Amino acid sequence: MSRWKELPAELHPHVHQLIVRLRRLKDRSELSTRQLAARTGYSAKSWQRYLNGRSLPPREAVEAMARVGGDDPARLLVMHEIAAQRWAEGRGFTTDAPENPSETPAQPPTEQQPYRRHLRAAVTAGAVVTVLSVSVALLLAVRLTEARAQLARDRGDAVTTAPATVSESLVPVIYTCRLEQRDGRWYAGLSRTTSILLSNTHVGLEVAEAQCLLHRAGTAPGDIDGVFGPKTRRAVERMQKQNGLIVNGVIDPPTWQALRSADAK
Repeated sequence: MSRWKELPAELHPHVHQLIVRLRRLKDRSELSTRQLAARTGYSAKSWQRYLNGRSLPPREAVEAMARVGGDDPARLLVMHEIAAQRWAEGRGFTTDAPENPSETPAQPPTEQQPYRRHLRAAVTAGAVVTVLSVSVALLLAVRLTEARAQLARDRGDAVTTAPATVSESLVPVIYTCRLEQRDGRWYAGLSRTTSILLSNTHVGLEVAEAQCLLHRAGTAPGDIDGVFGPKTRRAVERMQKQNGLIVNGVIDPPTWQALRSADAK
């Protein structure tokens, strides 16, 4: 487990909580910052700034960390939404400071007690308004994030992206399959796609997801490394042949459908 530097004491508690959660996800993934950069598209230096509390990570970086660490993106994005509000208010640092008593003008003895009572009443009323405002803001942030997450899930099957391909700078990684069945479909916790086309030389989380499902279907592709190589292609061809599909060695929508609904061998 990483030996983390102590976060700045001035960080707002909500920002502090988000960064601690991101640190735990990085520890869980067992990736170095260079490997994390290769998996998320954000540089190693950027992650060092994010994880040491020097700058707030963007929403997309938090979502990518959730996928890498196997966490629920919706819950983590709620924390980010709240932390972003605090950061915008004062760069994420607490700014409250006790007033200097010496700057308070002296009051005549006969007026001191009524003045203090009115001041306490005003402070109490202000605190109540602040608590209500924060509660409403938190509720709106949660509802907004839930709506965004639901929209992403609804559109996930229709959105396609271009998978990365093998390069000389590729850092070998072994992924962990976390198989679970939802609504009659199987998922390995790395991608929820059902339409991205994958073939030789492609790399990434989608390839690792397919490798996990191939292994579950009884056509093991070798290591779950997220690299679409010869072993993975042969495993795809065997799986396509077993399910009466066109044997082309390419993971297309019909192959995804068969992988997500396949019975374990």
